[in-house]
Amino acid sequence: MKKDLLALLRPHHQEHLVAFWDELDEIQRSRLSAQIKKIDLPRVAEMYLQCREGLGQSQAALHAQPPVAVRMSGSRAADAEAERLGLAALSEGTVAVALVAGGQGSRLGFDHPKGMYPIGPLSGASLFDILLGKVAATSEVAGAAVPVYLMTSPATHAETQEYLKHAENFGISPAEVTVFCQGTLPAVDAATGKLLLESKESLFLSPDGHGGMLAALQQSQALRDMQQRGIKHLFYFQIDNPLATVCDPVLIGHHILAQSEYTLQVVAKQEPEDKVGNVVEVEGKTQIIEYSDLSAEAAHLRNEDGSLKLWAGSIAVHVFDVEFLCRMARQGNALPVHCAHKKVAFVDVEGQPTEPVEPNAIKFEQFIFDLLPYASQTMTVEVDPAVAFAPLKNGPGAATDTAKHVQQQIMHFHREMLRAAGFQVGETTRVEIDPRFALTAAALKDKIPAGSIVEDSTHFH
Repeated sequence: MKKDLLALLRPHHQEHLVAFWDELDEIQRSRLSAQIKKIDLPRVAEMYLQCREGLGQSQAALHAQPPVAVRMSGSRAADAEAERLGLAALSEGTVAVALVAGGQGSRLGFDHPKGMYPIGPLSGASLFDILLGKVAATSEVAGAAVPVYLMTSPATHAETQEYLKHAENFGISPAEVTVFCQGTLPAVDAATGKLLLESKESLFLSPDGHGGMLAALQQSQALRDMQQRGIKHLFYFQIDNPLATVCDPVLIGHHILAQSEYTLQVVAKQEPEDKVGNVVEVEGKTQIIEYSDLSAEAAHLRNEDGSLKLWAGSIAVHVFDVEFLCRMARQGNALPVHCAHKKVAFVDVEGQPTEPVEPNAIKFEQFIFDLLPYASQTMTVEVDPAVAFAPLKNGPGAATDTAKHVQQQIMHFHREMLRAAGFQVGETTRVEIDPRFALTAAALKDKIPAGSIVEDSTHFH
């Protein structure tokens, strides 16, 4: 077995991966062998070269234009037609959701999958509970199933499956839930391109990013399942945003109206250098330029009215045409890799565990938004962040995006829902509305007596 592995490794100068072979037992050898055989060594060399050459988007940013978009400040006359089309697609059973839930809650001080984090301000409901509750409620309103394709990572897969089973998928039929695991990519020494060993019997591997969803959907047969079910539109969102407008019929409708293959929901940037992906057009193609690749000159460009020229900030809520995803999946390696210089603990040539004090490695990942330039038609739709964007990113004490901030946003949104339904509620009254109780202000009117005044902390469920 070692001889066969060396034959694979030697042409790529990676023989060090079996340096400790004679010290391993049969189980350890089998594990290491399986890991090595799964690595696309020529692809690793190609990715490393790309990173060393520093291929980026800074030049493209200088020529970037704002995207074709439906703006909140402009006429939204088409919204009614978009909503009608979106609701029809949901009722016809042609919409599914993709939920990216591979992250762990370690940055939040939570030693479980992030989706299990209790974020409900009054209920303590988890992110999974709230977001899957929106899917269940949408399905009930539409009178049709909304299948869920939920992507985990190797670190969260088993615990997520057990959690969802215990919670009975928060009201969604098991037949409508597909849980699949994203792939991994290795890390290499930044100076040499050598693959790093996490231990003598294991490579260092980390999740391949949300762009790994494309390959994982293909390998898990989820794309085939969508086609067999007649799914045409895939609503994509991530686990850390409890305000995500899951299956928003207006967004789906604008996607259909534009005959778009890839539609993005965005918010207007408040400051030139906001840390969000910038949705732009370059040479007629929509793409996202990371804030780190956007030059200060490009970021500060203004229109005549003083507004930002590059205004559209991505919030990782998309609608995909399923046939487009199938087409791209068949191409293989369509997505480029992104490189991050990180500190990665590894086993050195002497077999000693080593904790670097400076970034020593390149970690690779892929981003789903790199599919944008391949789409024949795209559309961008602006949304109010107060009703659609409350990302849970940071632990207690951070300036933004903590659990406390998110809970405040949830309660503010629900107070506004109650007011829009004609009820009185205090400015600081703590309220929370379970999505299965009511998804919209209109639905609230059927659940709460007319003229109600909400003065006390209330969880509507």
